[in-house]
Amino acid sequence: MNPLLDVRNLSVTFHTRAGDVHAVDDVSYTLEPGESLAIVGESGSGKSVSALSLMGLVPPPGKVENGQLFFKERDLLKLPDKDLQQLRGREIAMVFQDPMTSLNPVLTIGHQLSEALVWHQTVSKSDAIDRAIETLRLVGIPNAEERLLDYPHQFSGGQRQRIMIAMAIICGPSLLIADEPTTALDVTIQAQIVDLVKELQNKLGMAVIWITHDLALVAAIVDRVAVMYAGSIVESGTVDAIFSAARHPYTNGLLQSMPSFDAAVQPRLNSIKGSPPDLRQLVAGCPFAPRCSLVVDQCRSQCPALKSAGAQSSVACWQADMR
Repeated sequence: MNPLLDVRNLSVTFHTRAGDVHAVDDVSYTLEPGESLAIVGESGSGKSVSALSLMGLVPPPGKVENGQLFFKERDLLKLPDKDLQQLRGREIAMVFQDPMTSLNPVLTIGHQLSEALVWHQTVSKSDAIDRAIETLRLVGIPNAEERLLDYPHQFSGGQRQRIMIAMAIICGPSLLIADEPTTALDVTIQAQIVDLVKELQNKLGMAVIWITHDLALVAAIVDRVAVMYAGSIVESGTVDAIFSAARHPYTNGLLQSMPSFDAAVQPRLNSIKGSPPDLRQLVAGCPFAPRCSLVVDQCRSQCPALKSAGAQSSVACWQADMR
């Protein structure tokens, strides 16, 4: 059985006046139907750009330079614009970081929800309104029928994010991409949004890609984790493999920077020294070498490939066996 999504050797470059920014470099992964994957990394690691590539939404001057993106065995990079527009929102949907800038402030919520249905499916206006009400109830918006005539500013931040999720799922997509969907929300609302997406995934059978910088946020809700650094995947594996036996120094740095809620006395959190590299400058060795405590000469001269590190994980590190 073929995977729902098969990303092969994806590379994205932003051609700027200051130089070429290699935002995504030779990224590959697969996703099965109904599976959940977290793509984790610092800001600027390329995780959001890799997700936008799936939607055909990489902003200029960005350009997909290489790769294949097979979704249901069709290469998204070779689809005509018309076919990609039809697929976007109907088969692949995305929830963005900031719901206030993603929702149109001058259109009612009911208009924005029903518009997606009318565009992608053959339904009447009245049927679209009924589906909009049903979907708002599904994502936990109270008094859904009355609130269809309200505008985005009349909802709280958490409610606006729920509305964004409703817009994403109203057409029944096979794949939902959640790009930092809890960034602007407080901790309590974050947990509610995460639980909501997980509940909807189980109910609707969607596959989900979580884009986040927060490993703790997705620890209990995803099947697999891919850790990105400087545009590349440096480690991937099942949640158990990543959290119990991470092999890459960067992954370990992310894990050690997470607070523990089990310890009676909270230990001092560690930080990863240094800064991410300038993606305009291609380096011969491992991009994490300047920040790595295990660095050796080979790390500075040769970039390691992502290789199997057991049945449940892969890692790109010359010193993986030292972990």
